Amino acid sequence: MITGQAPPTLIGRFIELVPLAARHAADLASAVDAETFRYFPPPFAPARTDGAGLRAYIEGRAAQANTIALAMVLRQSGRAVGSSCYLDVRPEHRGLEIGATFIGAAHRGTVVNPEAKRLMLAHAFEALGCIRVQLKCDARNLQSRRAIERLGAVCEGVLRHSMVMGDGHLRDTVMYSILAEEWPGVRAGLDRRLGR
Repeated sequence: MITGQAPPTLIGRFIELVPLAARHAADLASAVDAETFRYFPPPFAPARTDGAGLRAYIEGRAAQANTIALAMVLRQSGRAVGSSCYLDVRPEHRGLEIGATFIGAAHRGTVVNPEAKRLMLAHAFEALGCIRVQLKCDARNLQSRRAIERLGAVCEGVLRHSMVMGDGHLRDTVMYSILAEEWPGVRAGLDRRLGR
């Protein structure tokens, strides 16, 4: 599976997903603000959202085990506008998580997230042979919940008080998954949204 492999480059019609690197820090700093990371648990949010803060975030992601971080780069401009990761990679169980996703406010609600998920899910199911991909988010993050549900992911339940947030809030985490046999329907829905 993904363990020991070089991070993939995944090319779509509107975006490319490329290995997240320090060269993306300036673009990401201009695309995001502190609100972007409101629901990220520590230590997964950058301490600052300027270039130095995003470089430190990128270095931290690179050092995490079982994590492959990718930058969302607009094909038209070549600018990075967000990031998403393969997390909790479990080759022995043929599963992984897609998460730690953030997108600058100007590109939320556009083709960026559906195409990123289309590319990442296709790679997980079709190239890596996954039988399960999971996604999760803070129960308060209604925008992320709607986006995940719109993919066609199945809600599996809520992990109550699963994390302590930076402000002391006890986070409830909503868990979702897509199974290999569900992928063709999810793929068809994403293709319709992307005009394929």
